[in-house]
Amino acid sequence: MSNIKNIAILNYGLGNIRSISNALHASGANALLTDTRDSILESDGLIIPGVGAFPNAMNNLEKKNLIQTIKDFSASQKPILGICLGMQLLFDKGYEHEEVDGLGLINGDVKKIDLSHLESARLPHIRWANVSCTSLGEQDMFNHIPAPERRFYFIHSYAATNVSASSITSYAGYHDLNFVASVQSGNIWGVQFHPEKSGISGLQLISNFISKC
Repeated sequence: MSNIKNIAILNYGLGNIRSISNALHASGANALLTDTRDSILESDGLIIPGVGAFPNAMNNLEKKNLIQTIKDFSASQKPILGICLGMQLLFDKGYEHEEVDGLGLINGDVKKIDLSHLESARLPHIRWANVSCTSLGEQDMFNHIPAPERRFYFIHSYAATNVSASSITSYAGYHDLNFVASVQSGNIWGVQFHPEKSGISGLQLISNFISKC
């Protein structure tokens, strides 16, 4: 009997699909790009990718009837990983251009990073940055990644706010600001950075996710 995990990559029109698929294969898992309810629910884990705007993403999920499917998958207690915009969608609300309900799987809101007090600062935040782990992050998400190697690739203008400290697994900094870089609530993981574009450390994080599936 094979121990290879089947990981569904949610296909809803906004996501860095190829890099995630390659990272899963490199980590020893099968990658399935899908928007079909049955194939999602039958998978061992689910990745919600995302590049773009929060309102467009939620609209696409609704059009494809995927919102309830994601919630049902979460209720099954099988692991979910949201990446970048995919992480942002996990929260209660997003405020990109307008107020929009998110998936409501983790308490919190997503708002534009406030750099109004810094004349030279610009968005989007595009850079490699080190993350500072919480005790929760040390347990699973960043396991086997030494502290000096917890460096990941970010590209975003919005970040999670009003998040319970008990759900935060790491922080990152931009100028004089600290923002939530990753979260975990039960079987649900979210990372603001792109592990699939973050070299060996990113692959290890993805392996850590697969090991939970």
